[in-house]
Amino acid sequence: MIQTRTALLPHGVSLQCRESGMPGRPVLVFLHGFPEGAFIWDELLLHFARPENGGYHCIAPYLRGFGESSSPPATEAYRAKHLVQDLIALISTTCPTGAVECLVAHDWGGAVAWNLANQQPQWLKRLAIINSPHPGAFLRELQSNPAQQAASQYMHFLCRPDSEALLAENDFERLFAFFDTPEGQAPAWLTAPVREQYRALWRQGLTGACNYYRASPLRPPREGDRAALDVELPESMLRVDVPTLVLWAMDDPALLPGLLHGLPDWVHRLQLRQIEQASHWVVHEHPERIAQELGHFLHLNW
Repeated sequence: MIQTRTALLPHGVSLQCRESGMPGRPVLVFLHGFPEGAFIWDELLLHFARPENGGYHCIAPYLRGFGESSSPPATEAYRAKHLVQDLIALISTTCPTGAVECLVAHDWGGAVAWNLANQQPQWLKRLAIINSPHPGAFLRELQSNPAQQAASQYMHFLCRPDSEALLAENDFERLFAFFDTPEGQAPAWLTAPVREQYRALWRQGLTGACNYYRASPLRPPREGDRAALDVELPESMLRVDVPTLVLWAMDDPALLPGLLHGLPDWVHRLQLRQIEQASHWVVHEHPERIAQELGHFLHLNW
């Protein structure tokens, strides 16, 4: 069974969470991305809460700016340091051992997770990343790979001051189109009930979600806006020493396979698993494959 609760954190932020499993058990935390919500993890929350799959206490928060979680109005409130602070506070108030067994993250959730694993690795025993680029690889590709630069141009649209209004037009037509297959069709997983879950989420507001893009220094160069070419990240901000699983759907049109190059230089205990014939929305498409890969990773001895 999945329950919903609001976690009131010591620094004044509240995160709405979906949970399954027994409190007091080892914890798995799942972080969603854009334009998703915590409900994308429901099958995995139920799976890993079962005794035969580890009996974990599984927690999937809505990130700040999404759903009923706190949604500060200032763009600066969505910088990485604040998102990491939210995550540390959630872990510290829910994990009896003081660290999550594994932090599982997709898309923007992965950006937060990469930062936490680099800055304060004591809060997690393992890291599992699903189609979320390592910041060093993302910066390199945005600065030097024309294909990735082209694939990321949508970020500039999401930074527009009117992006949330445009996204909401015609029953969220533009947002639903994010999920389309290469043939321009709605995917099979986007059933009427799932579509309504997304509508209910987006009706609660899109400004916080768009602020992730507005607050980020990483975006592709374009005519008249080449600031990304001047961004530098020191090596000390890129190293990850916790055991890490990277699951990568290879047909992701926004995050290209070049982002996998060089990962072992930064991630010293890395397992990389490529998922063929899967898109950016692989959590919806292949939850059973993700559960299998995570289950194996959780039992590895490092």
